[in-house]
Amino acid sequence: MTVDDTGSGEGTDPPAEASVHPTPHHEVDHTAEPTDDPLAIRLEQLILGADRRYTPFQAARTAGVSMDLASRFWRAMGFADIGQAKALTEADVLALRRLAGLVEAGLLSEPMAIQVARSTGQTTARLAEWQIDSFLEGLTEPPEPGMTRTEVTYPLVELLLPELQEFLVYVWRRQLAAATGRVVQAADDEEMVDRRLAVGFADLVGFTRLTRRLEEEELGELVEAFETTAADLVAAHGGRLIKTLGDEVLFAADDAGTAGEIALRLVEVMAQDTTMPALRVGMAFGTVTTRMGDVFGTTVNLASRLTSIAPKDAVLVDGAFAQELTRTGDAPVSEAQAAEEAAAAAERARLAEKEGRQDEEPPLPTYRFGLQPMWQRPVRGLGVVEPWLLARRGKPSS
Repeated sequence: MTVDDTGSGEGTDPPAEASVHPTPHHEVDHTAEPTDDPLAIRLEQLILGADRRYTPFQAARTAGVSMDLASRFWRAMGFADIGQAKALTEADVLALRRLAGLVEAGLLSEPMAIQVARSTGQTTARLAEWQIDSFLEGLTEPPEPGMTRTEVTYPLVELLLPELQEFLVYVWRRQLAAATGRVVQAADDEEMVDRRLAVGFADLVGFTRLTRRLEEEELGELVEAFETTAADLVAAHGGRLIKTLGDEVLFAADDAGTAGEIALRLVEVMAQDTTMPALRVGMAFGTVTTRMGDVFGTTVNLASRLTSIAPKDAVLVDGAFAQELTRTGDAPVSEAQAAEEAAAAAERARLAEKEGRQDEEPPLPTYRFGLQPMWQRPVRGLGVVEPWLLARRGKPSS
């Protein structure tokens, strides 16, 4: 819930700084009202742990924050404007104090505090919607004839709330530790913001046609299976799932070898499922800008374009990605080079056996991937690129 910048609480005029400021991202609807449904209010009190006590102006005043700043914080968190209804709690006041305190202490700039509010709001809003739609909906099926879902919901939320809260904090701390570790290992301060990453898109082929053919429930199950499989494989092999887009997932990895393994495993696993459409993957390696958990830049755009031209059940990579694989020894410069190395090693072994000696030659390089150059082609907005077809050499990792 957010505030109405222009209102005042219980006949008290707001201070001068509460004047109207335009919201840059959207039109503000000042007609939103909090629900007065008795069960909804009881559930809200249970979840928030407090009763409705303040109007937005009163909450801002109690927190020692201007109405303008309070409004921008709440909007950034994704809550609707509620005029001057008495719908806020002590928790809302405390949240305002904390954010404003970080700004006053110089730990965060005001724009950064707004960004913290927005990123947290967007992420948790999606999580909450998913839990209600997919989790609680299934669990609140009436256990006995005659019982309504409403009668089951309150005690279920009462039981689950503390456990889900603890688990959420645990996962957040784990993810924060992992993300912090990646950042502090960056080569220099510049790379902490604009980093070199491998970025990939995995896209279901012919998904639009499927939407016309499948029932909504079947389509939902297919998308969920795809996203679950992709998320599990990306995490298991050391990558990060950036976001899911229904028929497409975006992932990233710190090195090209990890991303290559993820991409090929995705194609292999999906090909084993006869209910799934074919998959195509496009990847690029280079400088990436990260903001609010998302990735941006030319490298991301190139990976997206390569996905759109990739053959079915195949992986295309850009030249920088191919070069990175050869630099790290994950792929030969060319198949001709690999063949020459193998022939030279075989000849050395033959001569050593003939002469009755054992050479301590360095082992033959073991390449994980093979690269096949494709035809150069113009890519909209990015000029001419030379895609490389990525394939596996040897057995897939488990």
